[in-house]
Amino acid sequence: MEKLTIVVPGDSPPQIQDSVHLDRLKPYGDVVVYTDRPESIEEKIKRAENADILINSRGLVKWNEDVLPYLPRLKLISLCSIGTDMIALDVAKKQGIVVCNQPGRTAPVVAEHGFGLMFALSKRAAFMTASLKDGNWPRMDNVFLQGKTLGIIGTGHIGSEMARLGIAIGMNVVAWTYNPSDKRGKDLGIQFVDFEDLLRISDVVSLHVKLTDDSFHLIGEYELSIMKPGVLIVNVSRGQVIDVDALIKALNGGHIGGAALDVYEQEPLPENHPLLTCEQVILTPHCADMTPEGVDLLNEGAVDNIIAFLNGTPINVVV
Repeated sequence: MEKLTIVVPGDSPPQIQDSVHLDRLKPYGDVVVYTDRPESIEEKIKRAENADILINSRGLVKWNEDVLPYLPRLKLISLCSIGTDMIALDVAKKQGIVVCNQPGRTAPVVAEHGFGLMFALSKRAAFMTASLKDGNWPRMDNVFLQGKTLGIIGTGHIGSEMARLGIAIGMNVVAWTYNPSDKRGKDLGIQFVDFEDLLRISDVVSLHVKLTDDSFHLIGEYELSIMKPGVLIVNVSRGQVIDVDALIKALNGGHIGGAALDVYEQEPLPENHPLLTCEQVILTPHCADMTPEGVDLLNEGAVDNIIAFLNGTPINVVV
């Protein structure tokens, strides 16, 4: 077998750069690891121009039409993620570059994070912590979740796990998905409802759809306006699924009870972003699967995808 060049082009914070799973690739070729994030298009091209295979460890580094045409040797991009929106898939397909992701691999980890965000939001944890640090002793109503309605938007691996967790604590779980079925609802123990009905009846709305043209700004000004007053919103999918300007307006206007977000339209979140001035928010830095267990699962999966590809039995192929 021809010896290949496998490149980890770098990211910050690092993910697979020091993983023991990279050792499994040494029989297949040279593994070149960068430990910092490429800060320009030129730097990305320089690092990857001799690569046969790329391992993209975090979504902050994009591989779009401004870079991929300059990588003629590239055969495979193996992602340490479920999402693929950091890759120009149409360009990759045109160039014959295979892209592999990891659907469902860390679903329990991500769902647990979303579940934790829901609890932190409902108990006003960040607001009360800040108030206490300022010398106050706040009295504000928390939200009792048992018996409340949890609306799941998207019932893939993560949404399904979030539904299971909601049911486990006694929430009434309803859901909307692009392709509902009675069997799927029965298997999950949930009821599928119309999209607007879900928005109107849910006390908590939790987002679990992938980013597509159809899901871009799926939640906007109108959708927020028909939600229950005081509704809580959780997003561990992609930032662009919510119109953030509309969300901020609804938060500051008092119609929305709070939002818990792990993902944003712009990442990293700028230090002057107006979300940071909203009181009833819980914010984490796109780290829902960043537990030691989650990171190891993703690193292992990225290497598994490469070995399967090199053995002529590719798995988890997106394009």
